[in-house]
Amino acid sequence: MLKKKLLVLFALIPLFTTAYAAADNPHIMTLAGSCAACHGTNGLSLGGTPVLAGLDAGYFVKRMHEYQKQTDSTEVMPQNVRGLTAEEILQLGQYFAEQPRAYPHAQEHSLKARSQTMRGK
Repeated sequence: MLKKKLLVLFALIPLFTTAYAAADNPHIMTLAGSCAACHGTNGLSLGGTPVLAGLDAGYFVKRMHEYQKQTDSTEVMPQNVRGLTAEEILQLGQYFAEQPRAYPHAQEHSLKARSQTMRGK
């Protein structure tokens, strides 16, 4: 029983170190910054592209590996992720998973629209 618990504990250690390393790694922050060109600062897209902030890290990793397999695609994402290593993808997934999923601009616009509707504008 103790042996199984220790095995599980040691298996989880890389997840915690990767999560810690992602936010403190300048290289990962640079890569995340390049994602911001389309997906917004810290993954908070304002529309047109998926929001990455708060996205499940496992899903992110799965999608990035799927994009890497699309060798004949002319789409943007397969070309953007082609040169990333598995470790970089894992750390980017952890980074975006840790970002708060908030929509401050969308909320502002929504409140403005609602108040204008109530005033009959």
